[in-house]
Amino acid sequence: MWYAIFQVSVTYSPMISQFAVYFLFAASLLVGLVVVVILLNFFGTWLRAKLADAPVSFAKLIGMRLRRVPIGLIVDSRVTAVKAGIAIDTDPLEAHFLAGGNVAHVVLALIAADKAGIALDYNRACAIDLAIKGTSKTVLEAVRTSINPKVIDCPNPSTGKTTIDAVARDGIGVKVRARVTVRSNLNRFVGGATEETIVARVGEGIITSIGSAVSYKDVLENPDRISRTVLDKGLDTGTAFEILSVDIADIDIGDNIGAKLQAEQAEADKVVAQAKAEMRRAAAVATEQEMKARTQEMQAKVVEAEAQVPQAMAEAFRSGNLGIMDYVKMKNLESDTSMRASIAKSESAG
Repeated sequence: MWYAIFQVSVTYSPMISQFAVYFLFAASLLVGLVVVVILLNFFGTWLRAKLADAPVSFAKLIGMRLRRVPIGLIVDSRVTAVKAGIAIDTDPLEAHFLAGGNVAHVVLALIAADKAGIALDYNRACAIDLAIKGTSKTVLEAVRTSINPKVIDCPNPSTGKTTIDAVARDGIGVKVRARVTVRSNLNRFVGGATEETIVARVGEGIITSIGSAVSYKDVLENPDRISRTVLDKGLDTGTAFEILSVDIADIDIGDNIGAKLQAEQAEADKVVAQAKAEMRRAAAVATEQEMKARTQEMQAKVVEAEAQVPQAMAEAFRSGNLGIMDYVKMKNLESDTSMRASIAKSESAG
């Protein structure tokens, strides 16, 4: 066909130069090749979308290729949505893919929410998908959790703890393991607190409930009081979940914390008393040593005074105030006193 056009152009258009004819022929050939390449690359995808009543124009297919967007993913996601009764154009799907989102999960989440009667629009689904990007969760899982509630262990076994330990007012420890049933709240999923917050708040509520009980027996008799106390606190406020129930899976008696604390307090008081007694003993010993020192000081003064007696007597002799007879009488008196003291010691010993 192209050769016939070329022959006609040469025969009946003498005004057209040979160069222009060759140029037109080359351009026509190039356009034909482009059309063939487009048909070979996009015809299958275009036909699949057309037959599924979710048509996508060749211009959009070419634009996706130029933007390096996976054509098959976008077209298949649109076909899936349209077949489920959800009309979504390719442009929003491309935008979400370019933003780093998971297009397939968003479409499946919209279908699941629509079939379950949950109000979820495309923009909200995309926001949830981007919000949990980089985590182990997906928007599809969030919708499924909203449909089928999820059970969370409290405490989380991955933390290494198997029970929540609390102490009643009578000092007896109580060990509790709870299971929290939650449902995703899609309206609060973006910016809402995660499961870790739910576990922490429930644990705090359990400890508060047990700590306010008069006796551990009250907790054992009415474990549902823990559930009621926790639920009444509205612990799901500001989280991405709605708490449906808090069930006590296991409850057991722990150690007598009150007795241990009293024993430790008594031991501490004993140590304090011993320290104070040691202080008093040390003070008494110091006082005793001080009195001994004072006694030695007084004895030294007595010895010093007695040493002055002969000097005083000699001075009395020289001054004439003391005579020989007076001195003899004094000596006789001393001897008599010494004799009486010796007799008294003998009698007391006998």
